[in-house]
Amino acid sequence: MISTKKLIKMAKKWQRMAVASRKRVSWSRPVTDEGHFVVYTTDGRRFMIPLWYLKMDIFRELLRMAEEEFGIGASGPITLPCESSFMEYIISMIQKHVAKDLENALIASLSSCRYSSLVEHQGQTNHHLLISSF
Repeated sequence: MISTKKLIKMAKKWQRMAVASRKRVSWSRPVTDEGHFVVYTTDGRRFMIPLWYLKMDIFRELLRMAEEEFGIGASGPITLPCESSFMEYIISMIQKHVAKDLENALIASLSSCRYSSLVEHQGQTNHHLLISSF
C-alpha cells in the first residue's frame, strides 16, 4: 500500500505536469495583420489575404477546391491548390477590379484545369492551362 505522503507527492507532480502541458505559446508579434488571414500555395509560399477577398467568387472557389483536395483540418495552415504565380495573378486581378465576365471565365477554367489534372493522374494526356494577361 502507498503511503499518504507518497500519494500527495505524486498528485502534486501530476498537477505540475498538467499545468505545464496547458501553457500556451505566445507570439511576440501577431501572425497576421488585423483584418487579414494567411494562406499557403502548393509551392509553400505564404500570402496574407484581406478578409474582404472572401466576397470574391474566384477566391471562394479556390477555398472550395482546397477543401475538396486537402480537406478541412482544425490544425495547420490553409493551403490553396495552386502555385504562387497563379495566386499573384488572382490577387492582381482582384486589386484591378476586373470585369465579372473575366472572373467567371477564370472560375470556369479552374474547373477544367482540375479535371485535366485528374486525367493526368490516371495516365492520360497532360493538359495545361494558359492564362493570358488582362
